[in-house]
Amino acid sequence: MQLQWAVAVAAFLASAVEFVEAFTIVLVVGVTINWRSSLVGAFAAAATLALIVATLGVALVQFVPIEILRLVVGVILVLFGLKWLKKAILRYSGLKSLHDEEAIFEESRAELRSRGQDTTARIEPFGVAMSYKAVLLEGLEVAFIVITFGSSAVVTGASAAVKASQQSTGITSAAIGAAIAGILVIGLGALVRAPLKQVPENTLKFVVGVMLTSFGTFWAGEGLGVNWPLADAFILALAVIYLLASFIFVTWLKQVKQRVQVAASGPGVPATGDATAQAQDEVLK
Repeated sequence: MQLQWAVAVAAFLASAVEFVEAFTIVLVVGVTINWRSSLVGAFAAAATLALIVATLGVALVQFVPIEILRLVVGVILVLFGLKWLKKAILRYSGLKSLHDEEAIFEESRAELRSRGQDTTARIEPFGVAMSYKAVLLEGLEVAFIVITFGSSAVVTGASAAVKASQQSTGITSAAIGAAIAGILVIGLGALVRAPLKQVPENTLKFVVGVMLTSFGTFWAGEGLGVNWPLADAFILALAVIYLLASFIFVTWLKQVKQRVQVAASGPGVPATGDATAQAQDEVLK
């Protein structure tokens, strides 16, 4: 039960990040063209994602052995988690600019207007397609997280029948977490009708990156036959390890950035954008 809750929370947080990004485009289409086109595209994408989760989730549960599934899923989740952690760490250290939903909104709206798109009462195919594409592309990561988290949420040592039941329950738990995130984001967005720039997206990505990497490490280890101490509770220990490592990296990168900026600008000269870019290049080498 505790593992299912952890899966639901992880799916909720990861999905919230993706839904915030998707909602920005849905909002652009709704404000610039009309809400009918925007919502038709969004709901069509949601139906497509539900179909993907249902078909692939069932296939994984029925045909893929749990040991192989955990190894593959674990490796992929580690890669996903490290990608999100990298972005969050670079943003916290000042080497990468924060994600600006309001700027994306204005840019997308200007692009629509440059194409001659304007407010209309009828359903506009281009608006439907744009909303559908945005929700589908962002939602594919949500679908992947739901399927992988849910299908791997199995207690070690359970029988084959119990494992199948736990996999189905895990997918359901992850899907519920993702659905709640989608409803909250859409509901909040519909109320304010503005980009959700107040959502701490970088913090969410940081937390989700730690969770994905921790779950991935745990499941990949189990797929390789590792017997973790404290069983599923060791996921929390892995999360603490990755969290501390991330804070160390942020602190180190800030120090590196300051040294490179001082060296590039010279004594008494303020740091420039070129110096910041040089600091980023130096760190990423």
